[in-house]
Amino acid sequence: MSDKAARLFNAFDRGFLTRRQLLQALGVAVVARPLSTFAQGSCGGARAGTPDCNAKPLPLPFEPTGWTTVLLDHFSMQVADYKKEAAYFAALMNWKIRSDDGTKALLDIGDWGGIMIRGGLTPPAPPAPPAAPPAGAAAAGAATGGGGRGGGGGRGGARTAVFNGFCWGITPWDTKKVEAELKKRGLDPVADHDGKDFQSFHVKDPGGFDLQISNGNSKNRRTTPAKGSVGVPAPFDSTDWKTVWLDHISYQVADYKANVAFYQALLGWKPGVDEGSQNETQAGPMGGLIIRGGNSLAPSWVAGSPAATRATTIGHISFGITPFDPDAVKAELDKRGLSARVDTGGNGDIHTATYKSYHTTTPNGFDLQISNVIKA
Repeated sequence: MSDKAARLFNAFDRGFLTRRQLLQALGVAVVARPLSTFAQGSCGGARAGTPDCNAKPLPLPFEPTGWTTVLLDHFSMQVADYKKEAAYFAALMNWKIRSDDGTKALLDIGDWGGIMIRGGLTPPAPPAPPAAPPAGAAAAGAATGGGGRGGGGGRGGARTAVFNGFCWGITPWDTKKVEAELKKRGLDPVADHDGKDFQSFHVKDPGGFDLQISNGNSKNRRTTPAKGSVGVPAPFDSTDWKTVWLDHISYQVADYKANVAFYQALLGWKPGVDEGSQNETQAGPMGGLIIRGGNSLAPSWVAGSPAATRATTIGHISFGITPFDPDAVKAELDKRGLSARVDTGGNGDIHTATYKSYHTTTPNGFDLQISNVIKA
C-alpha cells in the first residue's frame, strides 16, 4: 500500500473522511465498485492477485515457542480523562471497575479480559482544516450520506485516546524458561511482576508495539468481585449488554506480514486468509485481530520509506455483545446521545446482513465498535 493510500485509509478509519471522499481520493468512481471492496482491505476487486497484493506469507522470524495464548489479560489505554472513559465503559458496556489508584483505572471486560485506562495523555494540536471539496461534491455527499464503515456519525474533535499495549496470558508458563526463550529470540524482555500470582515480561513486536506476556489466567486479577469506583457520576443509565467476545482489533502496522509471522511464532496465533493488505488472525479463545498495513513483498515496498516505518496503531476495537438486535442497539445509543454508524462490512442493510455492527465514539474520541459476533 502506498503512503498516500495508507494515510487515506487511516483518515477514513478515524472518521475524517466519508466513504465518498475516500473513493474520490483514490480515484474510484462511487458507482463502479461496492463498498465491500474497501470495507476490510485494499486488495479486492481489480487489485486482487496483483504484485502489490502478494498474498504469500513471510517465513517465521524464529523457531516457534510452542506457547498457546489462553487469555487477554488487559489492554493498555492512555487518555486525557481516564475517569470519564472508565465511567463510560462501565455504563455502556457493563465493564466492571476493579480499582482506581488516582492515575489509572482497571476494569474487567466481561469475565474474560480487562483494560487498564491511564490518564495524562496530552491532547494533540487541532488538525488543519480540510481542503475545500470539488464543485458539487458537497451536494453529492449530502445526498448520499457518509454511511459505511467509519464514515460520518458525528466524529468531531480531536482523539485524546491511544491504545499503547496489550497483555496476553500464555501456557505453559515457567518464569525463568519464558525469559530464556525470549532472550534466545533476541527480544530483550523486561520483567513486570506483581506479587507471586502475576508474572510477566514486556517485549516489542516488529512495529515497536508494547507486547506484555503473562501467566495470566481467568483467576488472575479477578479472584474477587469488582466493586471499585472512579468517583464520578455515570454519564448515562447502564445498558443490559454483556460483552462476550473480542470481535477484532484493527491493528495497523508498517508491515502486516512481519507482524502476522511474529505472533504466529511467538504466541501461537493462527493466521487467516491473507488478503494482500491484511490478515484476519485468531489470537486465542477470546477473539482476534485484523492485522493490516504495508506489504513487504509488494514491488512498491521501499524499506525506510514513511509507509514502511509508520507507527503501529489500534484504529478501533470491535466487541461482540449480547443481546444484539440492530434496532434495539441503535435505540440505546440514540437514547444516550451517542453516534451510531452502521458497519456491515459493505454487505447491505444491517437488518439482513450477516455481520451487524455500529461504531460509536468514547468521551476521549476513541472509535468503539459494537457487533453481533459472539464466537469464532
